[in-house]
Amino acid sequence: MNALLNLIAAEMRHRWQAVRDTKDGGYTTEAVVATAVLVTLAILAIGIIYSKVSGKANSINLG
Repeated sequence: MNALLNLIAAEMRHRWQAVRDTKDGGYTTEAVVATAVLVTLAILAIGIIYSKVSGKANSINLG
């Protein structure tokens, strides 16, 4: 188990160094913020759709 953790840690250090060596250094702050905003809007849209569909389904009289 310890060997596996050491391997994972070494791989993470290697990948982190590769990211740091690139010119752009990974995602920019703007890209991360834009992605977070889009995810938030998608979650809100799903919540609104769910509440409307659930309300409509509950209003159906099955008796």
